[in-house]
Amino acid sequence: MEPIAIIDYGMGNLLSVQKALDTLGFPARITDRPEEVVKASGVVLPGVGAFKDAMAALKATGLEEAIKEVCQSGKPFLGICLGFQLLFEDSEEGGRVPGLGLLPGKVRRLPSGLKIPHMGWNQVMYPRPGVLFRGIPEGSFFYFVHSYHVEPHNPEVVVAETEYGGRIVAAIEQGNLFGVQFHPEKSSTLGLKLLANFGRLVYGDSFSGH
Repeated sequence: MEPIAIIDYGMGNLLSVQKALDTLGFPARITDRPEEVVKASGVVLPGVGAFKDAMAALKATGLEEAIKEVCQSGKPFLGICLGFQLLFEDSEEGGRVPGLGLLPGKVRRLPSGLKIPHMGWNQVMYPRPGVLFRGIPEGSFFYFVHSYHVEPHNPEVVVAETEYGGRIVAAIEQGNLFGVQFHPEKSSTLGLKLLANFGRLVYGDSFSGH
Protein backbone atom coordinates (compact mmCIF):
# COMPACT_ATOMS: atom_id res chain seq x y z
CA MET A 1 0.00 0.00 0.00
CA GLU A 2 1.13 3.52 -0.82
CA PRO A 3 1.50 6.13 1.98
CA ILE A 4 -1.15 8.75 2.62
CA ALA A 5 -0.24 11.85 0.59
CA ILE A 6 -0.22 15.18 2.44
CA ILE A 7 -0.46 17.79 -0.29
CA ASP A 8 2.18 20.52 -0.20
CA TYR A 9 1.07 23.60 -2.12
CA GLY A 10 2.95 26.06 0.08
CA MET A 11 0.08 26.69 2.52
CA GLY A 12 -0.46 24.28 5.37
CA ASN A 13 0.41 22.70 8.67
CA LEU A 14 2.14 19.87 6.87
CA LEU A 15 4.67 18.63 9.40
CA SER A 16 2.10 18.64 12.22
CA VAL A 17 -0.28 16.50 10.15
CA GLN A 18 2.51 14.11 9.14
CA LYS A 19 3.75 13.82 12.72
CA ALA A 20 0.21 13.05 13.95
CA LEU A 21 -0.31 10.30 11.37
CA ASP A 22 3.17 8.92 12.05
CA THR A 23 2.44 8.86 15.80
CA LEU A 24 -0.64 6.77 14.99
CA GLY A 25 1.42 4.40 12.85
CA PHE A 26 -0.04 5.40 9.48
CA PRO A 27 2.58 5.96 6.75
CA ALA A 28 2.29 9.47 5.31
CA ARG A 29 4.34 11.46 2.80
CA ILE A 30 4.39 15.22 2.21
CA THR A 31 4.42 15.80 -1.55
CA ASP A 32 3.92 18.50 -4.17
CA ARG A 33 3.98 15.99 -7.06
CA PRO A 34 0.63 15.29 -8.73
CA GLU A 35 1.70 11.76 -9.71
CA GLU A 36 2.38 10.84 -6.07
CA VAL A 37 -0.97 12.28 -5.00
CA VAL A 38 -2.80 10.20 -7.61
CA LYS A 39 -1.19 6.91 -6.59
CA ALA A 40 -1.50 7.48 -2.81
CA SER A 41 -3.77 5.21 -0.77
CA GLY A 42 -5.48 8.26 0.73
CA VAL A 43 -4.97 12.01 0.61
CA VAL A 44 -4.99 14.90 3.10
CA LEU A 45 -5.32 18.51 1.91
CA PRO A 46 -4.34 20.81 4.81
CA GLY A 47 -4.26 24.58 4.56
CA VAL A 48 -3.98 27.94 6.25
CA GLY A 49 -4.10 31.27 4.46
CA ALA A 50 -6.03 32.81 1.58
CA PHE A 51 -8.47 30.85 -0.59
CA LYS A 52 -7.48 32.70 -3.79
CA ASP A 53 -3.75 32.08 -3.31
CA ALA A 54 -4.38 28.42 -2.52
CA MET A 55 -6.43 27.84 -5.68
CA ALA A 56 -3.80 29.63 -7.78
CA ALA A 57 -1.10 27.35 -6.35
CA LEU A 58 -3.13 24.18 -6.97
CA LYS A 59 -3.80 25.19 -10.57
CA ALA A 60 -0.20 26.20 -11.30
CA THR A 61 1.26 22.92 -10.03
CA GLY A 62 -1.21 20.47 -11.60
CA LEU A 63 -2.40 19.47 -8.13
CA GLU A 64 -5.97 20.60 -8.86
CA GLU A 65 -6.45 17.88 -11.47
CA ALA A 66 -4.70 15.31 -9.26
CA ILE A 67 -7.11 16.09 -6.40
CA LYS A 68 -10.13 15.72 -8.67
CA GLU A 69 -8.81 12.41 -9.98
CA VAL A 70 -8.30 11.06 -6.46
CA CYS A 71 -11.76 12.15 -5.34
CA GLN A 72 -13.37 10.51 -8.36
CA SER A 73 -11.38 7.31 -7.72
CA GLY A 74 -13.12 6.62 -4.42
CA LYS A 75 -9.98 6.85 -2.27
CA PRO A 76 -10.48 8.53 1.14
CA PHE A 77 -9.79 12.26 0.94
CA LEU A 78 -9.65 14.63 3.94
CA GLY A 79 -9.64 18.43 3.71
CA ILE A 80 -8.53 20.35 6.82
CA CYS A 81 -9.43 24.03 7.52
CA LEU A 82 -8.68 25.92 4.27
CA GLY A 83 -8.25 22.54 2.57
CA PHE A 84 -11.85 21.78 3.60
CA GLN A 85 -13.15 25.08 2.20
CA LEU A 86 -11.38 24.51 -1.12
CA LEU A 87 -13.61 21.49 -1.79
CA PHE A 88 -16.60 23.79 -2.41
CA GLU A 89 -17.71 25.76 -5.47
CA ASP A 90 -16.54 29.24 -4.54
CA SER A 91 -15.57 31.62 -1.75
CA GLU A 92 -16.37 35.24 -0.88
CA GLU A 93 -12.75 35.70 0.22
CA GLY A 94 -11.03 38.17 -2.11
CA GLY A 95 -14.14 38.55 -4.27
CA ARG A 96 -15.92 35.53 -5.74
CA VAL A 97 -13.16 32.94 -6.21
CA PRO A 98 -13.94 29.52 -7.74
CA GLY A 99 -12.91 26.49 -5.68
CA LEU A 100 -12.45 22.85 -6.61
CA GLY A 101 -16.21 22.39 -7.02
CA LEU A 102 -16.22 18.87 -5.59
CA LEU A 103 -19.08 19.73 -3.22
CA PRO A 104 -22.00 22.09 -3.98
CA GLY A 105 -21.92 25.10 -1.69
CA LYS A 106 -20.23 28.37 -0.83
CA VAL A 107 -17.61 29.67 1.57
CA ARG A 108 -18.74 32.81 3.38
CA ARG A 109 -17.21 35.21 5.90
CA LEU A 110 -18.21 34.69 9.51
CA PRO A 111 -21.00 37.06 10.59
CA SER A 112 -20.04 40.65 11.47
CA GLY A 113 -19.93 41.54 15.13
CA LEU A 114 -17.93 38.45 16.03
CA LYS A 115 -14.24 38.32 16.88
CA ILE A 116 -12.52 37.30 13.64
CA PRO A 117 -10.68 35.05 13.18
CA HIS A 118 -12.58 32.59 15.31
CA MET A 119 -9.72 31.06 17.28
CA GLY A 120 -9.82 28.55 20.10
CA TRP A 121 -11.47 25.40 21.41
CA ASN A 122 -15.11 24.83 20.50
CA GLN A 123 -17.54 22.01 21.14
CA VAL A 124 -18.97 20.03 18.23
CA MET A 125 -22.50 18.65 17.95
CA TYR A 126 -23.59 15.86 15.62
CA PRO A 127 -26.67 16.45 13.46
CA ARG A 128 -26.10 12.92 12.07
CA PRO A 129 -23.56 10.12 12.61
CA GLY A 130 -20.16 10.48 10.95
CA VAL A 131 -17.50 7.80 10.56
CA LEU A 132 -14.69 10.27 11.33
CA PHE A 133 -16.22 10.78 14.77
CA ARG A 134 -16.51 7.12 15.76
CA GLY A 135 -15.66 6.80 19.45
CA ILE A 136 -15.63 10.60 19.95
CA PRO A 137 -18.41 11.81 22.28
CA GLU A 138 -20.75 14.57 21.14
CA GLY A 139 -19.80 17.83 22.84
CA SER A 140 -16.06 17.18 22.44
CA PHE A 141 -13.77 20.17 21.92
CA PHE A 142 -11.63 20.78 18.83
CA TYR A 143 -9.27 23.63 17.93
CA PHE A 144 -10.52 26.17 15.36
CA VAL A 145 -8.73 29.03 13.56
CA HIS A 146 -10.75 30.57 10.72
CA SER A 147 -12.46 33.69 9.37
CA TYR A 148 -14.72 31.96 6.83
CA HIS A 149 -17.14 29.05 7.03
CA VAL A 150 -18.82 26.71 4.57
CA GLU A 151 -22.50 26.64 3.61
CA PRO A 152 -23.14 23.33 1.81
CA HIS A 153 -26.17 23.21 -0.47
CA ASN A 154 -27.00 19.74 0.85
CA PRO A 155 -27.45 19.70 4.66
CA GLU A 156 -27.29 15.89 4.59
CA VAL A 157 -23.48 16.01 4.22
CA VAL A 158 -23.04 17.83 7.56
CA VAL A 159 -21.88 15.50 10.37
CA ALA A 160 -20.63 18.08 12.90
CA GLU A 161 -21.50 21.66 13.79
CA THR A 162 -20.23 24.20 16.28
CA GLU A 163 -21.63 27.39 17.75
CA TYR A 164 -20.11 30.75 16.81
CA GLY A 165 -22.66 33.48 16.29
CA GLY A 166 -25.07 30.68 15.35
CA ARG A 167 -24.53 27.14 14.12
CA ILE A 168 -21.68 26.75 11.64
CA VAL A 169 -20.48 23.62 9.86
CA ALA A 170 -17.55 21.89 11.55
CA ALA A 171 -17.34 18.73 9.40
CA ILE A 172 -18.85 17.05 6.35
CA GLU A 173 -18.81 13.56 4.88
CA GLN A 174 -19.96 12.57 1.41
CA GLY A 175 -18.87 9.19 0.10
CA ASN A 176 -15.08 9.20 0.15
CA LEU A 177 -14.90 12.97 0.75
CA PHE A 178 -14.32 14.23 4.29
CA GLY A 179 -13.68 17.73 5.55
CA VAL A 180 -13.17 19.40 8.92
CA GLN A 181 -13.08 23.14 9.68
CA PHE A 182 -11.00 22.63 12.82
CA HIS A 183 -7.40 21.38 13.09
CA PRO A 184 -7.35 17.75 14.30
CA GLU A 185 -3.54 17.81 14.39
CA LYS A 186 -3.79 20.60 17.04
CA SER A 187 -6.74 19.08 18.91
CA SER A 188 -4.92 16.80 21.37
CA THR A 189 -6.14 13.23 22.01
CA LEU A 190 -9.50 13.52 20.26
CA GLY A 191 -7.90 15.08 17.19
CA LEU A 192 -5.60 12.07 16.99
CA LYS A 193 -8.64 9.81 17.40
CA LEU A 194 -10.28 11.47 14.39
CA LEU A 195 -7.12 11.09 12.29
CA ALA A 196 -6.92 7.45 13.37
CA ASN A 197 -10.48 6.96 12.11
CA PHE A 198 -9.42 8.44 8.77
CA GLY A 199 -6.32 6.23 8.69
CA ARG A 200 -8.47 3.14 9.19
CA LEU A 201 -10.69 4.24 6.30
CA VAL A 202 -7.54 4.30 4.16
CA TYR A 203 -5.89 1.08 5.34
CA GLY A 204 -8.72 -0.92 6.90
CA ASP A 205 -9.82 -1.51 10.49
CA SER A 206 -7.28 -4.29 10.93
CA PHE A 207 -4.29 -2.01 10.26
CA SER A 208 -2.13 -2.07 13.38
CA GLY A 209 0.39 0.68 12.55
CA HIS A 210 3.82 0.41 14.18
